[in-house]
Amino acid sequence: MKMSKKLKVLIGDNTKEFGLRCAAELRAAGFFCLVRPKEGPAVYEGCMQESPDVVVAELWMPGMDAIELMRRLSKSQSRRPVFIITAPCENEFALRQVMQEGAAYYLVRPFEPRLLKERISQLLGFDIGSGSRGTSVTGEVPDIELVVTEMIHRLGVPAHIKGYHYLRRAIIHSVSDPDMLERVTKLMYPTVAKEFSTTPSRVERAIRHAIEIAWDRGDVETLNSFFGYTVNTGKGKPTNSEFIALIVDRIRLKYSLGRGFSSHEELAVPSAGKGV
Repeated sequence: MKMSKKLKVLIGDNTKEFGLRCAAELRAAGFFCLVRPKEGPAVYEGCMQESPDVVVAELWMPGMDAIELMRRLSKSQSRRPVFIITAPCENEFALRQVMQEGAAYYLVRPFEPRLLKERISQLLGFDIGSGSRGTSVTGEVPDIELVVTEMIHRLGVPAHIKGYHYLRRAIIHSVSDPDMLERVTKLMYPTVAKEFSTTPSRVERAIRHAIEIAWDRGDVETLNSFFGYTVNTGKGKPTNSEFIALIVDRIRLKYSLGRGFSSHEELAVPSAGKGV
């Protein structure tokens, strides 16, 4: 069963060579698509007025670059859009910066509008031709990093806090290794801590803080769609392991992943510079 609401995409480029071509491609696929001038303040204003699901923005825009745009929107909106950042060249430093701010994908220009349509499809799990989300992306092997990123974006976890990055890695590890959920203190937290050169106790606290923010500031309808009857004032916030387990279970059910699923063998992981 598909949702009737079409996904709204805002493209921060109104040139005929790029922005308008991409918009035409996305509209033909069923999206509701808007364009704005390639200027940071104009894209920011468009996001505040339209509340898009996806924002496609150039990394280096006059007036406000994409990094500052993401930072401002994380403070001013409870539901942050999914960001696809474009740049005219491969730049590892810029790539790390935009991903730390919570961008879902990084594309090097020029690229065909068709590629943008496909990346949005992977990120948000919709059927091309309808522009709306379905229950699954049939016939495709999911990119686990994209799936997890989109889910925690929707739940309202701010991308600028450390707990966002720790939580994302913990979920990704738990999808491919179910033992993580059974050994949270002895395996999950130490594994994530090692990746970020920190301590397991700091990972635990940061994830708890991220979940608290999502629970206090996130969209109740979205939280209900994920967690059902666990969202109520009497029960309170879920523990770290409960929160992660519910998301992992949702991913496994949605994509029919068994316990022996391996993220390294079965999931598509995009290369740096081509998309993250």
